[in-house]
Amino acid sequence: MEHEEPGLPTPRGPLSRGVAAYLRGAGRLPRMEDVARAAVYGEDLQLALYLCYELHYRGFAQVPPEREWDPELLRVRAAMEHRFLSALRTDARVHDSVDEALAALLVEPVEGTGVSYFLRDEGELWHLREYAAQRSLYHLKEADPHAWVLPRLWGRAKAGMAAVEFDEWGGGRADRVHARLFADLMTDLGLDTTYGRYLDAASAEALVTVNMMSLFGLHRALRGALVGHFATVEITSSPGSRRLAEAMRRTGAGPAAEHFYDEHVEADAVHEQVVRHEVIGGLLEQEPHLAADVAFGIDATEFVEERFGAKLLADWRASRSSLREPLAREATHTS
Repeated sequence: MEHEEPGLPTPRGPLSRGVAAYLRGAGRLPRMEDVARAAVYGEDLQLALYLCYELHYRGFAQVPPEREWDPELLRVRAAMEHRFLSALRTDARVHDSVDEALAALLVEPVEGTGVSYFLRDEGELWHLREYAAQRSLYHLKEADPHAWVLPRLWGRAKAGMAAVEFDEWGGGRADRVHARLFADLMTDLGLDTTYGRYLDAASAEALVTVNMMSLFGLHRALRGALVGHFATVEITSSPGSRRLAEAMRRTGAGPAAEHFYDEHVEADAVHEQVVRHEVIGGLLEQEPHLAADVAFGIDATEFVEERFGAKLLADWRASRSSLREPLAREATHTS
């Protein structure tokens, strides 16, 4: 897994073109009319937002670090965030309480139809490779967006969150950091492990899933939503990871590919209990007024993941690539 700063991706419209040019010092920022006209879940707005957020992670090669807190860039980012958050609050609200939202997560369908079921039962290596390429935008920064909530918690919630994050970062061992394990999975699948390598290829739906984490993580006011997102990931991870591990074994993807998901089956089963009882329980004991935000975070996570899954399955069932830049299908693991 390479650690140098990634280069800027190819713009996908007026917003991302303007942001990219401004980051290079070669142009003006987009106008507010461009923000208002762009499709809120579309490629242009989501890539522009991703570019803004990435400045808080590793940044981009040849982009001055001072751009992270550039007032004019933050003004445009805030306008995009307002549209994004407003859309999520309108489209994703399902449950009225945290208990109802959590109960829905804990029920596994008898006959599931999502991406992990498809990959377990029908998936081919090229499907797994595309899935890993899309997910690399998240998994190569796994746990990082959630870390921003730690200074905003205290007591049981902070202790529980820190315990789970410690596991995500390998329990103090660099070779067991989950982002490292995912890079090893990518190597088995013949993918480039360079951070940000598949940003140009990723779908708008994949960008939405990552941007939402950054949105929740960067704003203290959305700490409840971030905890809801965190809970959803941890609660749904174990059964989904079991199916994905079976998919990796069935297709002969490779030992590191299998290990990544096997690791999540065991670890996230424990994390689920900590998140439900200590992180959510501790937070709502201290700040009960955040209950609606926690429920919103759960619902919003389910909403964006279902959109992403629907995009993948629609493309795959039509025998077409889910990526903007298809991968060579013949590549396999080298172990």
